[in-house]
Amino acid sequence: MKRKIIYSIGAIIVIYLLLLIPIGKNESPKVAANQQFVWNRDSLWLSLESFYVQAKKKDCAQLKNEINNSYKYLNAVLDSIERTSLLPTDSKFLRIENGIFHTAALVGACQEHLTDFINLFSRIRNTVKVQSIKWDLNDLATRQTLYKLIYGGRAAVEELLLQADKNKIPSLIIGKEEISSTPTTIINGLVIHSGDILVSRGGAPTSALIARGNDYPGNFSHVALVYVDEKTEKTYIIESHIEKGVAIASIDDYLKDKKLRIMVLRLRADHHKILQDKMLSHKAAKFAFERASSQHIAYDFEMNFNDSTKLFCSEVASFAYKKFGINLWMGLSSISSKGVAKWLAGFGVKNFVTQEPSDLEYDSQLTVVAEWRDVVTLLKDHIDNAIIEGLLEQAEAGKELGYDWYLLPIARTMKLYSIILNLFGKVGPVPEGMSPESALRHKKLVAIHEEIKNEIEIKAKKFIEQMNYNPPYWKLVSFARETITEKKLF
Repeated sequence: MKRKIIYSIGAIIVIYLLLLIPIGKNESPKVAANQQFVWNRDSLWLSLESFYVQAKKKDCAQLKNEINNSYKYLNAVLDSIERTSLLPTDSKFLRIENGIFHTAALVGACQEHLTDFINLFSRIRNTVKVQSIKWDLNDLATRQTLYKLIYGGRAAVEELLLQADKNKIPSLIIGKEEISSTPTTIINGLVIHSGDILVSRGGAPTSALIARGNDYPGNFSHVALVYVDEKTEKTYIIESHIEKGVAIASIDDYLKDKKLRIMVLRLRADHHKILQDKMLSHKAAKFAFERASSQHIAYDFEMNFNDSTKLFCSEVASFAYKKFGINLWMGLSSISSKGVAKWLAGFGVKNFVTQEPSDLEYDSQLTVVAEWRDVVTLLKDHIDNAIIEGLLEQAEAGKELGYDWYLLPIARTMKLYSIILNLFGKVGPVPEGMSPESALRHKKLVAIHEEIKNEIEIKAKKFIEQMNYNPPYWKLVSFARETITEKKLF
């Protein structure tokens, strides 16, 4: 009996040691031949914060004329832009960029002008997207102009939202109404059309990594397609999840899954394909629904949008629309940092020119109809972004995102168990298509993220007590950097 126990223990040890043996080499991935966007305007952000603090000392009556003059100036520049076709390098776009940041600092001190500022940003976004219809969206100058005005304007709006009274800010902000003839449904009080694209942000650290881990960091990590059955009027959301691949959800299930923001995009009514077939968007959504209903489609960890046998979330929309002659993501996303690419490769990514969710906002074929966000989830979104930004700086510096090697045998056992569950159509603890090593890296990322977040929340609370306003994004990033250094996380 004693001998059997010894043999059993010995066998377990041998199996454990065998499962510790690494498989394959951790080779450097082939990155995109592009370059990362860098603002290089830290002095501007600091001066704007100082300007905002000084403006807060005045009352709205004192600021009214200056704010109104800023609005008049920016609207006049937009009027001149809308009367002609410009190149993306035209100086008028730089004037808009500088003007919106200056105006934001003033409005931050006088919240009664916030709605006007949001409407101004919506006009700026619509104007530059109309201009970009004739631009090459993969051209560097085009990409930078769109990013500075749309992402920059969005950042300015959100800084103001974070300083505003949360009880006075509507969670739904309307963009531009776009006419559509497809079947409709109502989601949280908004009319949504079949074929609309929902771009959202999840609450997990990997969601922030997806949103920020590319050459043009954004705010979104997930894409879904709306399908409304024209006969039953039932609404379905088609999306692809890391855990289970392509799936169909009800509106309630979609909203229950933690989201920090949701943006609604719709194909332009004057798009030449829509002019030929007004039901095209609905047909694309129906195609995606029927395919997802009839077969299992695994999640595409490689992010290869040229292979439709597996689909990551962006491909659910792009593949469906491509079937009807519309190529979404006219400006492709890229990842050119070797360090960032290596971290992403650790999660299974192999393609570093791809379709990132955030970049869909810049596609000139699509209109931003509306966006849901609130102050509480917006602050969490910004904290998550700041943490990932701090971590990606470590990646660019050559630091590795490792995992607890001694857990590898357990992870491999869980992977085998997951494969068995997948055969019966169930979801296991290790997602289909994800390696045990990737699962452990994810576990490590979550742990590091949580540790930094706890410290940032403490630092943010102290900042609010001292300054009487929420820390701006660049301050959150500095808190993340400080914490990474203080905790010696790398």
